[in-house]
Amino acid sequence: MSEVMDCLIIDDEEMSRNMVKHFVEKTESLNLIGVCEDAIQAANILKKTKVDILFLDIEMPDMSGYDLLKTLQDPPEIIMVTAKKEHAAEAFDYNVTDYLVKPVNYSRFFQAVGRAIDNILNSKERIRPNEIYVRTDQKIVKISMEELLYVEALADYIMLFTSDNNKYIVHSTMKGFQSKLPSDKFVRVHRSYIVNIDKISSIENLFAVINGKYIPIGASYKDDFMSRLNML
Repeated sequence: MSEVMDCLIIDDEEMSRNMVKHFVEKTESLNLIGVCEDAIQAANILKKTKVDILFLDIEMPDMSGYDLLKTLQDPPEIIMVTAKKEHAAEAFDYNVTDYLVKPVNYSRFFQAVGRAIDNILNSKERIRPNEIYVRTDQKIVKISMEELLYVEALADYIMLFTSDNNKYIVHSTMKGFQSKLPSDKFVRVHRSYIVNIDKISSIENLFAVINGKYIPIGASYKDDFMSRLNML
């Protein structure tokens, strides 16, 4: 299942609005609900509609981007898109997610969006104890803890293997990902592997067998792993 984030663009410059709109339409994990020429128009929309991410200019007539933020009681993730570098320090006083200086390239835009999505998915409203959301191939995928068999390290990435024979490549460290997993179900058995204890069918010659896959048990992880098993 993919998770799509609703977003709103607010900028008084037509060229900038069109640039961000083009980037949003290229990004599968984003759904554009509106494009506003000024902050007043945006404020009226935000009174009636909840969004996940705002792409917000700062210097606009009648109401600035900062003025708009002051009106929001529960602001979404804010990505500033502005021509002025000197506003950056003040912007982060408003707890913005990222600060993009025009002209913006897609790589930098996508990085900012990824940061915003990570913040959203790590919030209490988005994370449930029995599932986790991961970002892979410009999509947000929900994976049930029950379906996750094991995790394998892959250079600067990790690969998630699920019971429906799917594989997901995610940019994360093993340590960072393990911190998001229930410690009573998942255990590190090797520097390159985390396993779901409930899915182990057997242990053979220091290999944990899951769905026909022989996963090595590292010497430094052996004692902790064996202590977690309900052995007779």
